Amino acid sequence: MTSTETRSTLNGQARQATEKTTEVFKQNVHQATERAEDLVAQLPKVNLSEGVERYFEFVQKAVDLQRDMATQWADLLTSMSGSLREQAESFGHVVTEQTDKVTDLTVKQTQKAEQAVQEQADTFEDAKKAKAREAYEGLTKAELTDQLAERGLPRTGNIEELIERLVTSDSN
Repeated sequence: MTSTETRSTLNGQARQATEKTTEVFKQNVHQATERAEDLVAQLPKVNLSEGVERYFEFVQKAVDLQRDMATQWADLLTSMSGSLREQAESFGHVVTEQTDKVTDLTVKQTQKAEQAVQEQADTFEDAKKAKAREAYEGLTKAELTDQLAERGLPRTGNIEELIERLVTSDSN
């Protein structure tokens, strides 16, 4: 196995591991968000207005002012309960969206890193070929065809093609 194939295999394995990790993380966040939404949905609705009204039916007219104030407090608590539910749902959606964005960004970064590694590998291979070409640059066509014959390779073509054939043979 060549070093390029090894790098490609390792790059693939690293990419798969990263994608699997981000997917598991994403699933766990989705599950946690769903559980939180279920818990919020199970919260009892607070509506104290009715109970307060019945209680104050038995109280003398002198306490009307206190009854109105208690009713207002009960309405406020009911409103707060609804607001809390809305805020929890909104938070769950925000967490889900942010998790999706982080997952997408992680995958993109992994792809960029993989591309950079591949570019470095290509640059390395190009440099390696250039160095291998140096050994053949000063040789005549006859000398090049002799070396090709020793390796059992085709001997036809111009000097560039012969050198390329020898360089390819050296890298394999």
